[in-house]
Amino acid sequence: NEEEKDFDPWEMPELKDTETPWNELTGSGKLKRVLWILARLVLFLGFLYIFICSLDFLSSAFRLLGGRAAGEVFRDNELLRNPVCGVMIGVLATVLVQSSSTSTSIVVTMVGAGLLEVRVAIPIIMGSNIGTSVTNTIVSFGQITAKNDFRRAFAGATVHDMFNWLSVIILLPLESATGYLFFLSDTIVSNINEGNENADVDLLKVITSPLTKSFIEINFIIAASEIFKSLSLFYFHLSEIDQQVDSSAITKIAQGKGDEVTTLQKICCKSKDVFNTTSNETMKICLRQCDYVFSNTGLSDVALGAIILVIALILLCVCLFSIVKTLNSLLKGNIRKGIRRFVNNDFPGKAKYFTGYLAIIVGTCFTILVQSSSIFTSTLTPLIGVGVISIQRAYPLTLGSNIGTTTTSILAALANDNLKDLRNSLQIAFCHLFFNLTGIIIFYPIPFMRVPIGMAKFLGNQTAKYRWFAIAYLLTMFLLLPLVIFGLSIAGWYVLLAVCAPIVILVIVISTIKCFQKKRPESLHPKLRNWKFLPEPLRSLRPLDRLLTSCCKCFSDSDKKENDCSDIAEIKTVL
Repeated sequence: NEEEKDFDPWEMPELKDTETPWNELTGSGKLKRVLWILARLVLFLGFLYIFICSLDFLSSAFRLLGGRAAGEVFRDNELLRNPVCGVMIGVLATVLVQSSSTSTSIVVTMVGAGLLEVRVAIPIIMGSNIGTSVTNTIVSFGQITAKNDFRRAFAGATVHDMFNWLSVIILLPLESATGYLFFLSDTIVSNINEGNENADVDLLKVITSPLTKSFIEINFIIAASEIFKSLSLFYFHLSEIDQQVDSSAITKIAQGKGDEVTTLQKICCKSKDVFNTTSNETMKICLRQCDYVFSNTGLSDVALGAIILVIALILLCVCLFSIVKTLNSLLKGNIRKGIRRFVNNDFPGKAKYFTGYLAIIVGTCFTILVQSSSIFTSTLTPLIGVGVISIQRAYPLTLGSNIGTTTTSILAALANDNLKDLRNSLQIAFCHLFFNLTGIIIFYPIPFMRVPIGMAKFLGNQTAKYRWFAIAYLLTMFLLLPLVIFGLSIAGWYVLLAVCAPIVILVIVISTIKCFQKKRPESLHPKLRNWKFLPEPLRSLRPLDRLLTSCCKCFSDSDKKENDCSDIAEIKTVL
């Protein structure tokens, strides 16, 4: 079919206006339309709010489930001295806590406290950049039922993954060989004189915290002590004692031993520090116990984390489905055309080249506003799926979010008052910033170097053909691959090199041949102009697809034939 050959799934869907034109509506019709648009807008904002809260719940759940494991990993300094181990620890720790802001802030604090050297912390920061992109990859599954929407959404999510992985692959060896991030950041922080106690700024959390904290609160002091092992926290449950009791009475009461707190669940929401003269350590007197929904349940951290994880995933899925449906309903006809034209259009004439840089600035500003790259990129993903934002425009917006998220670690660093601690923590925060800026300089200004877009499109095409590929990708890139590389690097650099070098060489050779097959096939030997000379399992995922679909019907594309015939029609229908 000639039409199918010409079909480009990455072209923005053609939009048809099926609504009655505004000038043909009666007065009551215009009022109904305006009210209906406002109602859907309120619904969209409501679902978006709950979606953002569900990401917070997801983060809390993973902290409860994996916070202690992350702490054990961060404390093992011998492992951290291996740069490859450091990167993989950064990936796994960020996946565990579901927040690069959290993991980078922990690393910055550890550097400031002198528990980590700046050079050792740099690979962990690189790894945290990779780990944070797991969230929007999960979010793309919200559009898995619509073939072409899922293709675009998954590509829009994984363009972030590809950029982060490629940046680490290039810049980790460069940093290990030259130390350019270390020396550049050291030059900048050498003239800094003082810190700022009020550096911690929460913008979006002011809106979301009332809801999230009414269900669960994490004790960040205990979370930190799991990593630092330099903190003993004891609470005296004295809620019946007047809060204005004088300090001598409190000190007298504190001569005894309080109840040691070991759970990551916050149990005391108002406390007072006292010095125990017997044990020569600071204690905390609990003046008011927490009363959020899951407080005092008696559940272990793992059990409560599992419950919150299930709730968060249900909320996430429901909100994603509702957001996509509301967007499809709200952004119809002229509204969608106007938004799409505004977002995706370029500046006129020679200024066209600078449009992407404006998108980077916009992505940076929005990420600073919400204080989370995960929230920003996860909000972009459904918009890419429904065809409002192209992947070419999503790419610079995502790069901007990578810059914006570094402000969290800079703010965490500025909270130090001690000059030496301030310089060290600011230095690693600036390393995070310059790492992202260097990646952007490599993979954005020159159009043919925007390799992450092509790689993301390839992944999107694979997920459109084989739905199971998305799950396999998620597990491989964010769990199995980091664990395997982590294990190999523990065995020694020569073991890692012996295993990885042949794989890297093979990938380079295959990529080069594929490039020639596409651009200059006549330059290749006739046999190399396609992959048909190889057995099917070595050149296609079809054999694996047949095996998986025969074992599990949920992976089968029941409407495959119908989809194959209706792709053209589907892409041109009103979304």
